Amino acid sequence: MSVTAPETPAAAAAAPYVGVPGAVVDAEGLAHVGSPLREQRELADGRALAPLSGRTVLTIAGPDRLTWLDSITSQSLAALAPGESTELLVLDPQGHIEHAASVVDDGERTWLIVERSRAAALAAWLTRMRFRLRVEVQDASDTHRVVGGTAAAVGALRSAAVWHDPWPGVGIGGWGYALTDPHPGDERDWAEAIVETADDEALAAAAVAGTQPVAGHLAVDALRVAAWRPRADREGAFDTDARTLPHEVDWLRTAVHLDKGCYRGQETVAKVHNLGHPARRLVLLQLDGSEAVLPEVGAAVSARTGDGAADAETVGVVTSVARHHEEGPIALALVRRATPVDATLTVGTSDGAVAAAQEVIVPPDAGRTAAVPRLPRLSRRR
Repeated sequence: MSVTAPETPAAAAAAPYVGVPGAVVDAEGLAHVGSPLREQRELADGRALAPLSGRTVLTIAGPDRLTWLDSITSQSLAALAPGESTELLVLDPQGHIEHAASVVDDGERTWLIVERSRAAALAAWLTRMRFRLRVEVQDASDTHRVVGGTAAAVGALRSAAVWHDPWPGVGIGGWGYALTDPHPGDERDWAEAIVETADDEALAAAAVAGTQPVAGHLAVDALRVAAWRPRADREGAFDTDARTLPHEVDWLRTAVHLDKGCYRGQETVAKVHNLGHPARRLVLLQLDGSEAVLPEVGAAVSARTGDGAADAETVGVVTSVARHHEEGPIALALVRRATPVDATLTVGTSDGAVAAAQEVIVPPDAGRTAAVPRLPRLSRRR
């Protein structure tokens, strides 16, 4: 039996998968096919593929496309080689994340994989920024779909391009704040293929026939959260606020080139990294597994300040939540920088507060990397 949600663009794109036994389609697309925990294992093992109807595609053609993108985004793209994968951010003048995109170029056009909810706004902004340059921006949502899985699994598909997730490697010009070694994302093998709509429908038919395992976005998100990997419409904070800096979610690793030329928001990126500290920091929360109810995105994170039940203050907000097949209930959250790394935390749910153990991703002392000498204070003249 399949369950469908009120139609959204992502749900509509997932319509071919409604016939898969156990399929549940929600506003973000195919949620699961009966067992999100099993689907996680099959994704990680390379047996399953994940139709990502919550993701969509923009294309940019024209001889100026790479130097143009280089000049207006956070990433160094002018010399991007065909088939090379990276990602970019579009920032506002204050350095806050406005858009994020996975990037791969095929030698003739640049493919941007973006959150479907942000695609129209990003396409409109890019179109406004063309000026007299030889570039053409197109929304390929109607003609192409995105399918995720291991590199080997998606490599077997007929595709226009394949993006290989660079996370958690620190790219040229990037910077990693997480101090954990090895990084939890080191073992995550993830790629996304851009396929034509007809090929996505063929994949759905194979899933309905039982010849190709598929997984829903709940499984995809669980593997992402466990890898500490930020997502544009979660840790990018479109669901919660509009003030996330790349530093706060450790996105300088893969999406920002600190040594490239000027772009909108670059001054804030440089100042916070070299001279300051991000106001908030991303943490992983290991949630109390005895509770059946998971918190919602946007749930308050509180730190205990005393011994009483009322002795707590809100220090942050949940940005992603998942039930992982090995780690159990986990979440990503943005908390104040000053929140102690050993603080006793709780997260609000519909059934009350649940305990949450904090794993540090971005440490409180992130930033201030420049060795700026202190000037001696001059004594007051008498």
